[in-house]
Amino acid sequence: MPDEVPTQPPPPPGPEPGTTAKSGSTGLPSNVAAAIACIPLIGGIIFYILEKHDPFVRFYAMQSIIFGCAWFLFNIVSMIVHGVFGAIPGIGGILVFFWAIIAALVHIAFLVIWIIATVKAFTGVRWDIPYIGPVARRQVEAT
Repeated sequence: MPDEVPTQPPPPPGPEPGTTAKSGSTGLPSNVAAAIACIPLIGGIIFYILEKHDPFVRFYAMQSIIFGCAWFLFNIVSMIVHGVFGAIPGIGGILVFFWAIIAALVHIAFLVIWIIATVKAFTGVRWDIPYIGPVARRQVEAT
């Protein structure tokens, strides 16, 4: 048998170019900082304050702030509707039950959107949450 030179397999593909670079202010890779910034409201506020240079992280931070505010606002509205429906004599219990189902479905939708945004950020893809993403993009570009 002739001497065979073992060949090494090609390296696995990495994240998209530019996402492994360290973000300017935090010292974390951009994709990791953006994924952590996706934690609704709190993560967004922290990374929007800390990160001054990386537009990728700042976009996800602003999107997280707006998304977290929308989720928080939904919780407040949900509690008010629950209280109002619960005060209606006779059919209040039925209305509260149906509202609880609707609120649970909306919360699941919020959770799914949060997971998708976090995964997209971690893989280095800029993803706009419907309605929220364009607003966040305008806010980041304005600063």
